[in-house]
Amino acid sequence: MTEIVLMSDPKIAAIPVKDCGEPLLDVRRHHPFPVDTREQDDSGAFAHLREGVLNRLIEAGHLLPEGISLLFVEGYRPPGLQRFYFERYAAGLRNDNPNWSPEQVRAAASRFVSPPEIAPHSAGAAVDLTLVNAEGQELDMGTPVDASPEVSEGACYTAAHNIGPEARANRKILAEALTAVGLVNYPTEWWHWSYGDRYWALATGASHAVYGPLELG
Repeated sequence: MTEIVLMSDPKIAAIPVKDCGEPLLDVRRHHPFPVDTREQDDSGAFAHLREGVLNRLIEAGHLLPEGISLLFVEGYRPPGLQRFYFERYAAGLRNDNPNWSPEQVRAAASRFVSPPEIAPHSAGAAVDLTLVNAEGQELDMGTPVDASPEVSEGACYTAAHNIGPEARANRKILAEALTAVGLVNYPTEWWHWSYGDRYWALATGASHAVYGPLELG
């Protein structure tokens, strides 16, 4: 994909899902990299990923320069929570832009929160992450993880021009490692990467997604 295709695009929802039945694993028990607690929930759902995604993250970690590690922020998100996040963000946009049509609101909201029916996080296929140094300090990535397009003035976009050279170089390090193991980025969020979901299928030309939304059993 050369242009940015938003999660709200009908092309995403049209991609079939043939779920492979792979389990969700707790990253905290199967990882060689630190797990952040900023998105921690009582059930620990945030720390889960499909097995294939986790294995690729582990592989990506080995590709990073010495002294740099992945910092896991959030993986699986229950469908109900995804719906809450989407509707809350959309409501704020609707309030700030009363002349927008429902389609405009949905498209704008999907830059930052995926529509719940196709959300990669709810499939256990997506991960939000950043980089840290050997002391555990987060590297300069231009914006914090989860900075909205409004707050960051668009600097959250992966290819944003309004970030410094150090942040640009660090985003390149992150992207090269994750791309090498088959993950794809959502271009409006530098921290969001996925494998096996509908967005991944569109980006790679796969005939179907291998992970669909599921509940944490």
